[in-house]
Parts: sequence; C-alpha cells; structure tokens
Amino acid sequence: MTIEAPLTVSGLKKIKNSVIGNPSIKRQCAQDEAFVQTLVQCLNSRPVLSEPQGSKDDVRVEAAHIIASLSYVGSEDALASLLRADALRALIFALAKLQPTDSPTLKAAFARALRALAASLADIVGPSQWGLAADSSAIRDEAKTSLDYLFHIDSMDVYLPLLADSSTQTSSSIALLIGSAVRTAEHRTSVTDWLPLEDRVKETKTKRGWEKTSATSTMLHRNGGWVVRNAARLLLETNEYKYQESLMLALAALSKDNGSVSAALSKPSPEHNCNAHGSLSTSMTDAYPAALWHILCMCKSKTTEVQLAACLCAIHIIRAPLHSSIDESAARTILSVVNRMISTPSTENLQNRRKACFTLYYLVNDEMFMSQIAFARGALERLTTLLKSITPLDLNEREEDEPEAVSALREAALTAVASMAMLDNDIRRAVTDEMKLLPVIEIALAHRHIGVRYSACQCIRSISRGIAVLRTNLVDTGLGMAVFEIFKKEDEDRRVLSAALSAVCNIVNDFSPLKPVFIQRGLIPRLIQLVECGDPTLRLSAVWAIKNALSKSLYNDKKEVLALIGGARLSSLLTDPVYGVQEQSLSLLRNICTDEQSIQLIFEWITVEFLLDIIVERIRSSDEDITLQAVSLLANLANGYSDEADILLTSSNVLPALQTCLSEPRAEIRRPAVGCILQLARTSSRARAGMLELGLESTLRHMTEWNGGGLTMTHGHAEAARDEEKLIVDEARHALEILDSSKSAGIAFTSV
Repeated sequence: MTIEAPLTVSGLKKIKNSVIGNPSIKRQCAQDEAFVQTLVQCLNSRPVLSEPQGSKDDVRVEAAHIIASLSYVGSEDALASLLRADALRALIFALAKLQPTDSPTLKAAFARALRALAASLADIVGPSQWGLAADSSAIRDEAKTSLDYLFHIDSMDVYLPLLADSSTQTSSSIALLIGSAVRTAEHRTSVTDWLPLEDRVKETKTKRGWEKTSATSTMLHRNGGWVVRNAARLLLETNEYKYQESLMLALAALSKDNGSVSAALSKPSPEHNCNAHGSLSTSMTDAYPAALWHILCMCKSKTTEVQLAACLCAIHIIRAPLHSSIDESAARTILSVVNRMISTPSTENLQNRRKACFTLYYLVNDEMFMSQIAFARGALERLTTLLKSITPLDLNEREEDEPEAVSALREAALTAVASMAMLDNDIRRAVTDEMKLLPVIEIALAHRHIGVRYSACQCIRSISRGIAVLRTNLVDTGLGMAVFEIFKKEDEDRRVLSAALSAVCNIVNDFSPLKPVFIQRGLIPRLIQLVECGDPTLRLSAVWAIKNALSKSLYNDKKEVLALIGGARLSSLLTDPVYGVQEQSLSLLRNICTDEQSIQLIFEWITVEFLLDIIVERIRSSDEDITLQAVSLLANLANGYSDEADILLTSSNVLPALQTCLSEPRAEIRRPAVGCILQLARTSSRARAGMLELGLESTLRHMTEWNGGGLTMTHGHAEAARDEEKLIVDEARHALEILDSSKSAGIAFTSV
C-alpha cells in the first residue's frame, strides 16, 4: 500500500477506515516500510504554506489514528515496522512540540496513539496481565528498549503532565497508558517518584546533599506522588464511566506491590469523600478512607468495565505490602461483584468473565485468609459451574472448533481454582471430592491451548500439596501419571513444563506412592537434563525435585542418583549464583547424609575441603534459609563416624561459624548448630580443645541462662517455640558439661 503525494486528509481517512477491524489489511500496511515511515513522518511534518491550518492538523490526526490502529493489530510485523520507524520517539516528540494554539483533538490523537503503542510493547515485553501470552518474540529486546525509553524522566516530562489535561480524552489516554504499560517494579517506581520539572527545581533549591529531606520535598512527594495524587483527585471529581475506568486502572498498576501508594490511597482526605450512595461528600467516614472508599463504591457501578477496574484497583491496594491489615469487608465487597460476573450466563461478554476470574486470582493468590473468605462466599462453586459448562467430556475430540475466547476463559477459571486451593486442605478436598473437578482438569491437561494446560498443571500442583489427596485421587484418576508425561515432553512450552515440574516436585515427596513409579520411568535423568538447561526457574525446581526424591531413600538409590549427577555438576549447583539453587542443593545433600555410609558416599564425589568451604561460606550468607540448610548439613555430617568428626575440623573456620550460629535469632538455625557442637564435643578430643580455645563454653553458658521469657507470639505458637528453646538449652547444657569435664581433666589446648 502506498500514499500518494501530497498527503490528503481524505486519503488518510480512507486508509484508516480500511484497516479498522481488518487484520489482513493491517498486516499489508505494516509490511509496507515506506508507508509506515511516511505515517510516522506525518506526525511532525511542517505545514505547506498554501495549506490551511485545519487541514494540516487533520493530516497529523489521521496519521496518529492509523498508527494507533496498527499498534492494536497484535502482529509482531506491525510492531516491528513501527519500532523501525521510531514511532514511539516520534509521538513523544510530537507531544513535546505541541503549542497552546494546537487543537485538543490533535493532542488527544497523539496521546491515544502513544497509549496504544505503549500497551502493545508492554504485551511483548511482559509480564502478561491476563493469562499467558506469547513466551518469545523476535522483537522483545527492541520493545524493551523502547519501553524503558518511555519511562525515562525526559519522556515522562512530556506525557505525564497530560494526566491533568483539561481534555478528558487526553487525560484518559495517559491514565490507560499507565494502567497498561506499567508492569514492573522499576517502571512503577519511575512513575510514582516523578515530579513536574518546576517541582523538581523547587525541591533542588530547598535541599542540599548533606541536609535532611526538607518539608518542601516531603510535601511534593505526599500522597503517593504527583501522578497518584492527581489520578485520585480526578477519580473523585468525575462521573464519566470510561474516565473512571482508566483512572482506576492507572491506580491499580501503581499500587500493585507498592506499600507507599497503598498507604496514600488508604489515608483519609479532608478534601473529598463519598457517601454510602457513591456520590461525593465533604464529610468524613469511619468506614473507609476517601480514595479506597470511593473505589469500593465504584465496584457497584452500573458499568461492568468500571466494576472490574474498581475491584482490581481495590485488590492491589489492600494486598500491597505494609497495608495496615487484611480488609475483610473490602474483600467481601469485591467477591460479591466477582462472583456475580463469574456466574453470568454464557451469552454475556466472555472477556469480562475471564477478567473476573483473574481478578479473583489477584485477590486470593498466596493469601490463605483471602482464599478462605472466597471459598466461604461460594467462589469455588461458581468456578466449578463455569468450568463444567464450557468443558464437555468429549472436548479434546473437537477442540479445534472451540473459540479462543472460551479457551482463555477456561484458563482463567482454572488459574483461580489453583490459587484458591494452594494453601488450604479443605479447599483442596472440596476441589476433588465435593466439586469433582478432576475430570475437567484431566481434559485440560491435553488441551491445545497453552494457557489451559498451564493452569491445569497448576491445579495439580495445588492438589498435590495435600497428603490424603495424593494417596487417592491423583493415583486413582491417573492425573499423577498424566502430569508426569507432560513433564517428560521435551517440546512442551517452557511455562507449562515449569508448572508440571512443580507438581512432580510435590508428588515425589517421601509420602507419595507415585515416587517409585516416577523413578522407574526415568524421573532422575529428566531432572538432570533440566538442571543443565539455561532457565533458572526450571533448574531450581529440578534440584528441588531431586531433593524430594532422595528424601528417606535407600543407600543404593542415593548412590545411583549421585552417579548420574556427578561431582562436577554437584559442585556447580552448590556455587550456583541463584540463591534458591544454593539452598536446595544443600538440602539435597542433607537428604543424602542421613547415615554413616551415605556420608562417606558424598566424599567420593566432592572433596572435604571444598564442601567445608562451601558450608562455612553459606553459613555466613545474608539469606537465612541458606544459613539454615548449611548448618543443618554440617550437623548431619557431624553425626557420621567418630573418625569423620576430625575431618570436619580440617577447616579452621568451622567452629567459628558454628559459634556465630548460636547468636542467630531463629531457633531453627540455633538448634542444628548446638546439636552439631554437642556431637563434635562427644566424639572428638580435637574438637573439644578447639572449642575451649575459641571460648565457646562462654557462649554455651550464656545460652543455658535462658528462663523461657521473650516470646510474644500467640499461645499455641509460643508453646511450640518454648519447647524448641528448651531443647536448645538442654543440648547447650550437655555440651557445656562435656567441655567443663574436659577442662577439669586438663586437656591441652591444640589449634584446629
């Protein structure tokens, strides 16, 4: 497709009308590099002297509309053409050069095109907002570079002030840009920290480097920053449904995992509030602070899209870190809306039902209390009804005819089910026994849609966390073997494989009857293959699964697994840059070192000096979980042969590292440390001499003076913690008695 010169409004309108709603024409346009370049150049073209001002603006407006339409195409070819033409920079430059005399229509067209392009780039870069998106893209690096440029301060200086523009069309586009393009913590911080240039100048003048933050700076950053403050203000002032939706999506994106923004939106405001009917009021309320209260009011809007935006925004506010407390009343308000949408007849908008399922997921994900509230309010029943209504038993025989929207809805519903069941046994039992969802999950495991297979694997992962269910349903229904077959597929999507691997990791725990079956069918070689892959997530889960498979295993099984892993690979895992891999590798060795013979087996593959150096280094780690695994492994090694104890002292840093552990606040770390010291004191005169020389008896004596105080947790937890502390004190006292006896016997001090 070509553009005739000179550019005419009628010609561009004809092109615009032809591409709207026509993907094939859009692709043809996108493949015409000269066409796209010309469009982008139109944005900043100078007017021809004989051309009236209105006509010139109309050309630029129509060019912006076509660029926005091409951005929506969902084709990488179109985005690639726009990236090569540097469309993002051209749009920002065009916005920066607008004059007060330029028409509001032109400004709104530029803002809309920028929003469309930014949203499409964010979809390429990720993470996805509503389910799985394409995992790989040939233009991902270029898209990421452009997206980072969008959130550079120079770019934000151009478009963020337009959030407060007098035109709601322009302001709404900027709000939607924030809501769709802010996906990462880095970009979120960039937007919330941003201040207009004049405010930054004012802040600089009132603060020098050596002074404390000034009152002026504090005022400028109050209430979550300029963007949050103005978005909240505009939300309280407008009654336009589309505008409300865009502003709440922006606030949702900025408050996600952002405690400071959540706190700002939860503070009472003397300027605005809303009454019980959702209208503005100047009076305050004790029920909810102004912004959050108003957002919850919008959950009862007459417009479905506004309801969804309000629910999502409220969820991110109440689920953000540092939020004062879990807001049960707000959760119930959200659930009443989400449950109703999930239950709507199939003739309703499938996209809205899909978003309702994902909104429920955001509410309950990794939060047991929220999951229990949702379960009590009937969310699982509604999800079950929905899933059964769109998943006939013969689906896999005719799934080619299934619309994409139905597959996406099934993915969303299964994702919500998996999240609800992740942390609660009663919900897991309801999924398998009361709702009888396992046949639906089994069908979903074989579905062609990647997102459906992924969410089905997540459901099995959640269910497999329950012991009783593992022993019956996953075995009897064959779902355990079905997910194992997905795990073994080498051409499976990386994310589906990761979810299946997580399920297998749970299934091969020591109590699982499927563990020996999996091992017999090639579990360990496949796990080692995944250990070698370049994906850190898969590597971590694979090491975790090997660790679980070795729990309470026989000596010959350990020997075979170590032979498959090899000393070089084991050493590499222990020094892996990913903390989680370090932790699980140490835990893997713990599961091997459960008896004297197995401890000797370890030293056939890695040297004592290397392992001790690793253990000491990991004990000193800033990650407490790594410290716990390292000191626990050392305690297991100390329980070997009596002549093995002296081997552990070949490193002069072992005893000082153990002494450091005795001052750790976590009892889980002090317990194996004092147990290791006790075992070494029992079995090695060299260890006893080293402890006395180090002054370890003074540390142990201090530990024995604990009187049971200092525990401020709930009664049940306090009792368990008190019992744990008593065991630690008893072992410390026993070790101290051994050292005192050695000292009295006059054992000579020798250096370790």
